[in-house]
Amino acid sequence: MDLKHFLDSKVMEFNRPSFIEEDPICIPHRFSLKQDQEIAGFFAAIFAWGNRKIIIKKATELMERMDNAPYAFCLNHKEQDLKRLLGFKHRTFNDTDLLYFVSFFQAHYTRFKSLESAFLMELPQNAPFSMKTSLIHFYHYFFSLPHLPYRTRKHIATPEKNATCKRLNMFLRWMVREDHKGVDLGIWKKIPMSELICPIDLHVAKVARKLGLLDRKQTDWRAAVELTQKLKVLDQKDPAKYDFALFGLGVVEKYY
Repeated sequence: MDLKHFLDSKVMEFNRPSFIEEDPICIPHRFSLKQDQEIAGFFAAIFAWGNRKIIIKKATELMERMDNAPYAFCLNHKEQDLKRLLGFKHRTFNDTDLLYFVSFFQAHYTRFKSLESAFLMELPQNAPFSMKTSLIHFYHYFFSLPHLPYRTRKHIATPEKNATCKRLNMFLRWMVREDHKGVDLGIWKKIPMSELICPIDLHVAKVARKLGLLDRKQTDWRAAVELTQKLKVLDQKDPAKYDFALFGLGVVEKYY
């Protein structure tokens, strides 16, 4: 079996609705309003390191603290409403970080209807879309509010620091990919699917190296780009779909 056929079969195996329940993507799937999906998905992605059951549990807890209406809460909350967020913690993410995130969402949604705008601003008109440029801009825009706690910067990655940006790339996959399989939401239409970067972590990197899709020894931004370029040879229009295959082979099947 050639590599493309093998990986395509693994995509079909994992890219199906049964995948949702045990994955953090189940959090944005609980909502129908686009802005709720964006905010819920963003938090679920940012929380996504470690045990998936705990990630889902903590994201569920946060949504409950926001009355399961994250958009309305972020946009319209009063000072006293923020008290219900105090004491929230997931690994190194705490209520100081959470309050800043809520402030950012309030500031952004006061001006824009969708979070997609945050990844598109200041990109040169008529220039080809660049995910690297987009992620760098998003980092600086996200942390542009005046009352930024220094500690909160660690929760958003940027290619400027050669980070894999795994969680942001996963969030973008959820928002952008549209293949009518029922898993990825596909609610953003301006970012090209072909320009998504395949999320990479140590599991995915090990599988990719074993399959000859990655030569770089470090697992960093350049590795994510190298992997994505190799995947584009298999599917130029939708390289990020192979995240399902590499994740399934790594985390579920321990294929390394």
